[in-house]
Amino acid sequence: MKTKPDLSFWKLWNLSFGFFGVQIAYALQSGNVSRIFSTMGADPKSLGFFWILPPLMGMIVQPIVGVASDKTWTRFGRRIPYLIVGAVLAVLVMFLLPNAGSLSDVFWVAMTLGAFILMLLDTSLNMAMQPFKMMVGDIVNEKQKGLAYALQSFLCNAGQVVGFALPFLMTYIGFSNDATNGVPSSLKMAFYVGAIILIACVIYTSVKVKEMPPREYAEYHGITEEQASEKVSLVKLLKLAPTNYWRVAIVQFFCWAAFQYMWIHSTGAIADTCWHTTDSHSDAYQTAGDWVGIVLAVQALASVVWASLLPSIERRFGLKASYAVSLLIGAIGFVMVPFIHDQWQVFIPYALTGCTWAAMLALPFTIVTNALEGRPHMGTYLGLFNCAICLPQIVAGLINVFVVALMGSQANMLFVCCACLVMGAVSVYAIKDKQG
Repeated sequence: MKTKPDLSFWKLWNLSFGFFGVQIAYALQSGNVSRIFSTMGADPKSLGFFWILPPLMGMIVQPIVGVASDKTWTRFGRRIPYLIVGAVLAVLVMFLLPNAGSLSDVFWVAMTLGAFILMLLDTSLNMAMQPFKMMVGDIVNEKQKGLAYALQSFLCNAGQVVGFALPFLMTYIGFSNDATNGVPSSLKMAFYVGAIILIACVIYTSVKVKEMPPREYAEYHGITEEQASEKVSLVKLLKLAPTNYWRVAIVQFFCWAAFQYMWIHSTGAIADTCWHTTDSHSDAYQTAGDWVGIVLAVQALASVVWASLLPSIERRFGLKASYAVSLLIGAIGFVMVPFIHDQWQVFIPYALTGCTWAAMLALPFTIVTNALEGRPHMGTYLGLFNCAICLPQIVAGLINVFVVALMGSQANMLFVCCACLVMGAVSVYAIKDKQG
């Protein structure tokens, strides 16, 4: 098997630059879905049901993209065609989502249409996102994968800074933040601007990156013609998956459940604790909604910083210690949120959760792609691995109504986030030190 060559910094950068635009779109979605549907009249306890749709589509779409792209070879590349199609669809849907409430005067019809549009948005974003992780596994050698995923984490968080801040910036430059007649025009404009940036970034990566042709790919990955053409069921692939594939999935379950609850309840929690309101149509609630975008942007900035430190921390203390500590830092942040009543001080706990986010984006895929090195069906495996991200979000969404009733308020849901990250940190130590 030939050894994949080292890539220059800028080739690694170009490989993931489109991820910046995709994450702007994801940030706009995750930071504002609860706000959009609350403004449309949804009850806080029912918000979790809307949040089931994105991960559900991820569980369906990403394995399909993985299987299909493993078998796709075109002059445009192997993964890039799916990236382009997903990005174009995402742009179209981003213009629709903030206008969902105006599509019908009938409450349940508007809610249904909004849920359907949200489902389409996440379908397209999943199609656009998955190729970036696969291309790193395809093109980057084992030595540079840590750096490649760290760069991807950096671009992800940089994109999130922009996406989370866009609604606040649109209000700042003069667009109305009045929710009397539905979703504010400032929030709509944020989605429009995000859509334009998304397509520009994806075009850049599509032009700059050249994927390996089939023969070259087989030589660098030690895959015979027989293996390349072998048809293996998904069940058999999962049975043959390396041990760390499953152990990392357990850690991911707890981490993504925690962040699902954070996304669902941060707006309501901060509106309650810092602005003392639960009325989603009030000016105070909309102001809190804009502020949550800034808070999550600070979280993303902290993630950028922590992601830049992770490689050196990992070299000094080991991967598992770095992973576990990153999760525990986030747990401390989550437990602080309900006790803070000043809008400026809330930056502190969310900055701490940014350390967890950086680790969640970089370390699991480093471990898993290294464990899969030399195996065919890399894209299929990574598509299936996405279920470890989507399933916990679905479970969290399904039981949300019961957990909120148990905890008593949206602010108290941050305690649940803390407990999930503690369990995730403990689970890290089940991961094997050697790949397998």
